[in-house]
Amino acid sequence: MNTNWEEAKALFQAVNEFPSNSKSMAVCVPACYLSGLCPTHPNLSVFAQDCSAHEKGAYTGEISATMLASLGVKGSLVGHSERRQYHNETSELLKRKVDQLLANNLTAIYCIGETLEERNNELHFATVTKQIEEVIGHLSSTQMKNIVIAYEPVWAIGTGVTASNEQAQEMHAHIRSFLKTTFGEVANDIQVLYGGSMNAANAQALLACEDVDGGLIGGASLKVADFEFIYNA
Repeated sequence: MNTNWEEAKALFQAVNEFPSNSKSMAVCVPACYLSGLCPTHPNLSVFAQDCSAHEKGAYTGEISATMLASLGVKGSLVGHSERRQYHNETSELLKRKVDQLLANNLTAIYCIGETLEERNNELHFATVTKQIEEVIGHLSSTQMKNIVIAYEPVWAIGTGVTASNEQAQEMHAHIRSFLKTTFGEVANDIQVLYGGSMNAANAQALLACEDVDGGLIGGASLKVADFEFIYNA
């Protein structure tokens, strides 16, 4: 929840003018800005930060996947740790949100990750496995083509603490292995992103990890030079 409209337009335009490389880039913006941002960069898409679990109806303040699709938005985040924490979002609710996005041919960037307590108690693998099973475990291999996984260790979001390269790779390899067991060979094509205080200083090393396919960038995305450096990395 950052930037006013003028700041948002300036930031988006700067990102829109990044020199192209071969990597895709999505900007997940506040809902009130979705209709005003028109990407011209060949690799840039606009995503929402959240969507409703309902198709339509008397749900004041909610924004449906159908509405997002009608604006040309390509998808949405689902299950970001802040939504889970501050809005008490359950796995059942998140499952319905994913289903709504897929029903409208949109991509869901599904966020998973453990708390510090869960990691300290060596429950980190079990936690992310459960989060995958409960929310997207029912999907077909074909549906999984519209799913991106974002691993965010909750203890590293906005804290300035980052998972080590070894911790990131270990978890991403675990996620990839579980996806293969559950969905088969399509798992090789599912993007698994790292989110958790990725910035210009640590991006290259994290992105060099074998099973880290990209990043879900928070605060560093508000700084044009830093974000461009991460994109090029």
